[in-house]
Amino acid sequence: MKGWLIVNRFLYTDKFSELYDWLIRAAAKAGSELTLLTNDRFLVNTDSGEVIYPEPGAKAPDYVIFWDKDIRLAGALEAQGLRLYNRADAIEACDDKSLTLSRLAGKVRMPKTFTFPFTYEHLGFNNLEFLDRIEAKLSYPFIIKECFGSFGAQVYLARSHDEAVSIIQNAGGRPCIAQEYIGSGRGRDIRINVVGDECVAAMLRYNDEDFRANITAGGHMKQYAPTDAQQEMALKVCRELKLDYAGVDILFGPDDEPVLCEVNSNAHFKSIYDCTGINVADALISHILGEKT
Repeated sequence: MKGWLIVNRFLYTDKFSELYDWLIRAAAKAGSELTLLTNDRFLVNTDSGEVIYPEPGAKAPDYVIFWDKDIRLAGALEAQGLRLYNRADAIEACDDKSLTLSRLAGKVRMPKTFTFPFTYEHLGFNNLEFLDRIEAKLSYPFIIKECFGSFGAQVYLARSHDEAVSIIQNAGGRPCIAQEYIGSGRGRDIRINVVGDECVAAMLRYNDEDFRANITAGGHMKQYAPTDAQQEMALKVCRELKLDYAGVDILFGPDDEPVLCEVNSNAHFKSIYDCTGINVADALISHILGEKT
């Protein structure tokens, strides 16, 4: 069985390269050939819907691990009948934090959240009257997040009106949300890696110096056995968003009840391997090959 691993041509770091190697090795161990291809090697004809493959006349793979956020390419490949892990719609829903929360509204507990009004990036937020309405619903401190961001970047804690104004002005017109600050979860959260309908690995992330627990943002990690409620939330989120695999980040509520933070459709797994010894790549390949046979 052969597959493609499609990644972004323009984003390259050692961290990403290592992740790709792990997936390719996991596939090889399972007897599958996984070929790394960058998204720029495909050409989508929007008139006909045709996708021109890297090699003319190349045979379509049995499966595609789509480790990118090129939604247009993902959708075009699916229209050709290819099975993507994850699907285009699931990747899109997770890439935009406001869309994630909208899709999950009323289904799991989440922080109270308000979307910023749309503006144009070249104009920015040149009128902040909307902030008054947010302040009437959320008390300080509260969280301001850009809708598109990873590794804890573009997430800010506004402690006052002046800080909120500064954060908004620095956002430069990019889409944002304002969220209730869950003080009981300050500097700690749970990352649960889900594959298929199983929680395959989990860790507690914590940071005594920052409200964010992300490892890339300076946090630490340790092994953690998630509660039934935390596992149930992670699995429900993935079912609702139709994710084959994901990293689900869960906060601790005032009584340690689970509160959803974020969902990552392309979650890295090196840190959770270092913490737990569990290779999520093996679980993902096993899930894919099991579904295809």
